Amino acid sequence: MIFDFDGTIALGTGPVIAYAKAIAKRAANPDLLVDLLRAIDAFESGSLNARDGYGAVASAATSHGVTAADMNTAYLCSRELLGSELAPVDLPADLAPFLQRLGAIADVWLATSAPATGVTQLLGAAGSQHGFARMFFDVGKPDGLVPILTEALTRGPVLSVGDVYDYDLVPAARLGAATALVGAHSSCNRFEVTMRAPGLITLFPAIESWAATAALGRDASHEDPQPQTTQFQRNGDMTCSRDCSR
Repeated sequence: MIFDFDGTIALGTGPVIAYAKAIAKRAANPDLLVDLLRAIDAFESGSLNARDGYGAVASAATSHGVTAADMNTAYLCSRELLGSELAPVDLPADLAPFLQRLGAIADVWLATSAPATGVTQLLGAAGSQHGFARMFFDVGKPDGLVPILTEALTRGPVLSVGDVYDYDLVPAARLGAATALVGAHSSCNRFEVTMRAPGLITLFPAIESWAATAALGRDASHEDPQPQTTQFQRNGDMTCSRDCSR
């Protein structure tokens, strides 16, 4: 199981608004903030097509002449506030017990293009950090997700869960993994996925069911096969179709 973080586990516009404020502060342009917040609202309402809230803000900032370097610096500053009053985050209810149940039957990994800053502290405070057997940061999706998926697929079936189809799910689908699309815009996305829902919590039962089925198939494939012999009755002798002398 490979989970994305922002927009999948970390919910709400708090972190994106903090990013917008950091950009406006760095640009020393209070009027810029108005346009950036407007872009966030437009994306959330579905009237603006963007990769995610961060993409909506970055596009608006670019139109105002903000450089990529300044946006990157602002982003890193905003991540230091993750989970605070200045960048509030909502986590799915009962996330920790869900991850615990899932971890009993599957390898549960976190893979995000975000830095570790703020993420580990937020998950730790919620009691969910130990729900992930492995955590990958600064992944650089979509391409950076490929080696992680490839390794995971050597262990058995994989379900990739995320809110951005092109970044979280396309690499998985191309490698033959199952996909789960979450987020407010999931119902508007016409791409074929294994499962979808407006929020991760809605998919808890389906994800657990998928993992249980995958675990049964994996365990069955790892069982030592029983010797299969075909016997032929010839003149009273029993002849084995394979080498039975061993």
